[in-house]
Amino acid sequence: MTISPQSTGLTIMVIDDSSTIRRSAEIFLTQAGYHVVLADDGFDALAKINDHHPALVFCDILMPRLDGYQTCALIKKSARFHATPVLMLSSKDGLFDRARGAMVGASAYLTKPFSKDSLLAAVREHTADKA
Repeated sequence: MTISPQSTGLTIMVIDDSSTIRRSAEIFLTQAGYHVVLADDGFDALAKINDHHPALVFCDILMPRLDGYQTCALIKKSARFHATPVLMLSSKDGLFDRARGAMVGASAYLTKPFSKDSLLAAVREHTADKA
């Protein structure tokens, strides 16, 4: 495996109840030199976030137990992680979903299925000051 020149070692968290989406994101991000932490729902993510201090969080919207909007709101209410960019992931691309994401503090909205290029471009855009 070759690591690309823009390797930063930043930690990226991917929260999604789909193992396919988590695995795809993990492959794309790892190949680009990022450390990846996976969570299969909001509760799992909240249990892991303190240990890993991600520079950026990708969060699915439709998840069991704690949905993406609730998860994002809880991350943003945390004194420790309020400045961490949270990018919503969803197969729905409606104006309402984007607005609701913005209301809970999401930095951006990525539609699934995402491409490697769109995922990495979103990471670079939202972590430019951390690299």
